[in-house]
Amino acid sequence: MSAENATEERRSIKIPHTFILLLIVGALVSISTYFFPAGEFVRVAGPGGRMMVDPSSYSIIPSTPTTFMNFLIAIPKGFVESGWIIVMTFCVGGGFAVLRKTGVIEVGVNKIAHAFADRGIVIIPVLMLLFASIDTFIGMPELCMVYVPIILPLMLALGYDSITACAVALCGSAAGFTAAITNPFTVAIAQKIAELPLYSGSLLRVIFFAVLVAVGSFFVARYAKRVKADPSSSSMYKADQKSRGTHTSTRDFKTDMTGRQKLAAFSGVAVFFTLLGGVFMLGWDLPQMAAMFILMGAVSGVASGLTGDEICDSFVEGCRDVLLGALIIGVARSINVIMVEAQVIDTIVNGLGTMLNSMPTIAAPLGMEVFQTLFNFLMPSGSGKTLITMPIMAPLSDIVGITRQTSILALQIGDGFSNILWPTSGYFMATLAIAKVPWTKWVKFFFPLFIAWTLVGAGFLIVAYLINWGPF
Repeated sequence: MSAENATEERRSIKIPHTFILLLIVGALVSISTYFFPAGEFVRVAGPGGRMMVDPSSYSIIPSTPTTFMNFLIAIPKGFVESGWIIVMTFCVGGGFAVLRKTGVIEVGVNKIAHAFADRGIVIIPVLMLLFASIDTFIGMPELCMVYVPIILPLMLALGYDSITACAVALCGSAAGFTAAITNPFTVAIAQKIAELPLYSGSLLRVIFFAVLVAVGSFFVARYAKRVKADPSSSSMYKADQKSRGTHTSTRDFKTDMTGRQKLAAFSGVAVFFTLLGGVFMLGWDLPQMAAMFILMGAVSGVASGLTGDEICDSFVEGCRDVLLGALIIGVARSINVIMVEAQVIDTIVNGLGTMLNSMPTIAAPLGMEVFQTLFNFLMPSGSGKTLITMPIMAPLSDIVGITRQTSILALQIGDGFSNILWPTSGYFMATLAIAKVPWTKWVKFFFPLFIAWTLVGAGFLIVAYLINWGPF
């Protein structure tokens, strides 16, 4: 593809900035408060003191439409109400950036890639499992932009193509991010909103994770074998022919950790497992989790021999990397503030509940999945979308007769798979740009896997409904 054609394609799919999209949504929601009647359900105490919607109690109340000033004030209120989530975002970004600064992540990936370089196709599921594991626990899909420059030369050297390199990183990451066993940016936030115990329901998510990685690895490996057997069958054949001579040989990559790096890796892993233990056994919440990510950065940085200034600079750089996401969280929350203050959330829930009640109950989580997938085009931020939709989905679950845990799974599925489909996803498009893979060629490759994963997700939603997956 020529530079002119690449430029033309990028122009053809240019999407407004996320803030603009959010402000448009906020403005439309504000205007709608003049037309939607205000209403409310009676909340009653359920198991464990959890407040649940009484489905038969909806009533219309006097309207309080959003004024222009209230629309403006909702934005800073959104930041205040999302305070701990935003702090958590910065701490994860900063702590992980220090870990990256130690070189542990890059050397670890290089070492695995080098170890399996002579084993052909086996390297694909191994790397996909690695990337999926990172994202299912930490939730950092932006690291795909780090992975691709490392594995692209390897994939080309093994006779595969640049789409394979992107697929290993993006599909592995998406599988883990979607299953989200302990993802702090989707499951943790959603469960907090839904008043569920933090990281409850993990067993089904672990099984979901294994199935997604297996299906994704099979799909990517099958494609890679076909390309190796007939390189001209790749849509990137001509472009990759030019690239093969420009990338550094995989033999030039550093694959051995220094003693300091090993200590840093051990320290980081130890702190992370301490975090998991605190969550599952001590009931830790966002403040404690945020503190542990700060500790992870500090301990791994000191262990690796970084100076105090280097640790601080890396932490700040990591915060800078997630700044957009943190700001999106606050602005997205403002939409919820508008709906709460205008008292239209229950009206929306009642309307959606009436619509879904006309369908078989088993179809309700599937409808939620479709909605989340489509909404992800406008709001590719997992945490932002969670803050907007879960205050609606949680009570809606009570009304239509499915567990709140199931509605969170619908959110995960609708968010995760389409993150590497919609061109509004920033890290996804940046990863494709690094590998010089056009979005249209990626979609042609990925769409069959997207359908397969969506069907797998639908199957798990049905299972979640049938077993009344909870605790509630």
